[in-house]
Amino acid sequence: MLHGVTMRHNFRHCSQRRAAAALAVLLLAAFAGAQSPPDSAKPVAITLDEAIKRAEANEPAFAASLADSKTAGLDRSIAAAGLLPSAVYHNQALYTQTDRGQTVPRFIANNAAREYASQAVVNETLGLAGIAGVRRADAAAARAAAELEIARRGLVGAVTGLYYGSIAAQNKLAVAERAHREAADFTGLTGKREQAREAAHADVVKAQLAEQQRERDLSDAKVAAEKAHLELGVLLFPDPRTLYELSAAEGAAELPSHEQAEQAAAKGNPELKSALAAMGVSNADVLAARAAYLPDLGLNVTYGIDAPQFATNGPDHLRNLGYSASVTVDIPVWDWLATGHKVKQSEIRRDAARVTLTAAQRRLIAQLDETYSEAAAAREQLASLDASVATAAESLRLTKLRYAEGESTVLEVVDAQNAFVSAENAREDGRVRYETARADLAAVTGTM
Repeated sequence: MLHGVTMRHNFRHCSQRRAAAALAVLLLAAFAGAQSPPDSAKPVAITLDEAIKRAEANEPAFAASLADSKTAGLDRSIAAAGLLPSAVYHNQALYTQTDRGQTVPRFIANNAAREYASQAVVNETLGLAGIAGVRRADAAAARAAAELEIARRGLVGAVTGLYYGSIAAQNKLAVAERAHREAADFTGLTGKREQAREAAHADVVKAQLAEQQRERDLSDAKVAAEKAHLELGVLLFPDPRTLYELSAAEGAAELPSHEQAEQAAAKGNPELKSALAAMGVSNADVLAARAAYLPDLGLNVTYGIDAPQFATNGPDHLRNLGYSASVTVDIPVWDWLATGHKVKQSEIRRDAARVTLTAAQRRLIAQLDETYSEAAAAREQLASLDASVATAAESLRLTKLRYAEGESTVLEVVDAQNAFVSAENAREDGRVRYETARADLAAVTGTM
């Protein structure tokens, strides 16, 4: 009997342990499923525009620039609101000690032992400093908008490079796979020719070495394609391992003329806009510093009660409600030259901003010519690269035919294979170069 109870007790504990272990396995499996995308998931189709849109939502530096631009816009509305009158509803109850049997308060500044104030107070200050503050906020908002555009175009350029770089990596992987198959087929061909006593064993060894090199190249191409896929995935998805596939337009987009690029850059270059806005901020700072030389006009209107009773009418049926108005003009006389020094400081900063503006103009001219020349050269080379691929493919075909007839050596075949692979990889690099250069030109001209 005791033996049966012990057996049931042990069985119950074993069942509990097995249940806990099964639960742990299920939790680990669920966590692993949440961490890695399922193999059967359909890849998400991503165009370049979709990639840019997703990157704008996920990139932290662009989000910071966007936040700065929005806060600068709010600063502008805050500065404009500072020019408008302010209104408060003021309420106060005041008790002051008196002597026995007396109603006169001990503090001569107070009017009665009990005093109640309930008043609407409107204040307005008119001065040049407020106008300068609005101008500065406008210029700062324009500068923040220009900096946001700079950040956006930098992000677009980076996404464009990663996008076409990932496509090129995939295409290079396909090239490596094709080259590896071709090297394996050539190794088989040399082996057959050796068995037929038409080629030396050295040809087989050379073909095997070439095949081994192609196998290493294929491994490197797989790693490069995966890295490019993950780098772009960081900007596009919460999980960079999400399956997606890229689709690029067939053919290369055309370039605008140099004159069109110059006109667009003069109107829409974000760096030039930022420098102009910085100059506006400096001018507003100079105006604000000089405003300290001039007086401010203060206006005050008060309406309500200020009486010993918290009521609209007093005990003698006198109206407690009333109003008062005041005008204040404070004329600055002497501040130990502090205002003059502040004006000097603002003028020094304005001179530095002017130098920055002229440097931005010179830099724009140089960048426009550099980026346009780069894009034009890359565009012209695309046709040459396509021709090189076609020529290398034909050369490889003819060389293999000559080797099969015993009219060429194995070294010539391997050289033709290498030339074909190099031409295909160069074409992919040329496509990335052109698209990146075109994105840089669009960033400079402001047409992105």
